[in-house]
Amino acid sequence: MKTVISELGASVKATLLLAALLCGLYPAAVWTVGRLLFPVRARGSLVVLDGAVVGSSALAQSFTGPGYFHPRPAAEGAGYQGIASGGSNLGPLSRKLEEDVKRRVSLYREENRLPPETPVPADAVTASGSGFDPHISPANARLQARRVAEARGYGEGTVLRLVKQATQGRDLGFLGSPRVNVLKLNLALDGLER
Repeated sequence: MKTVISELGASVKATLLLAALLCGLYPAAVWTVGRLLFPVRARGSLVVLDGAVVGSSALAQSFTGPGYFHPRPAAEGAGYQGIASGGSNLGPLSRKLEEDVKRRVSLYREENRLPPETPVPADAVTASGSGFDPHISPANARLQARRVAEARGYGEGTVLRLVKQATQGRDLGFLGSPRVNVLKLNLALDGLER
C-alpha cells in the first residue's frame, strides 16, 4: 500500500511539474523570444497605412478589380477567410482538381487577355496548401501587369518596375522561390495615385 501511495504521489508531482513547465514557462519563454527577436511577425505582420491596419503581409487577401494584382486562388470557395482555411485535399489524380485547374487557366487567360499558347504559372491556377499564401510568383505578376497598367492608365513599364521592386529573393539565398507579396504590391500601386 505504501508503494502505491508513493507512486501516486510521484505521478501527481510529475504531472504538476510538467503542467507548470509546458503550460506556463515554455509558452511564456517562446512568446518573449518571439516578441524580442521577431516583433513584426509576432504581432501578425500587420500592415498599417495612415494609422489604420489594412491587412497582414503574412495572409492572402481578396483583390478582384482589374486594377489590382490578384492572389493565388483560395482553396475553399472565394476564400481568404480564417474559417475556410486549409487545402482542398484533392490529389493529382482528382478529376475535380483537373477540371478546376482547366477552368482557372481559361479564366486567367481571358482576364489577362493572353493568347491560348501562353503558359500559365502554376500558382495562378492552384491554391496553396493553407489557402492563405500571400505571395505570387514573379512570372504570375508579370502576366497580370498589362491588365493592371491598362486599368489604372499607367504604362506597363511602370507597373513592371513595381513588380521588380516588390520581388523578394530566396530566403538565405537558396531556400524557396522568388516571390511577390500581393498586398504590398497593390499598396505600392495605390501609392502612385497619392
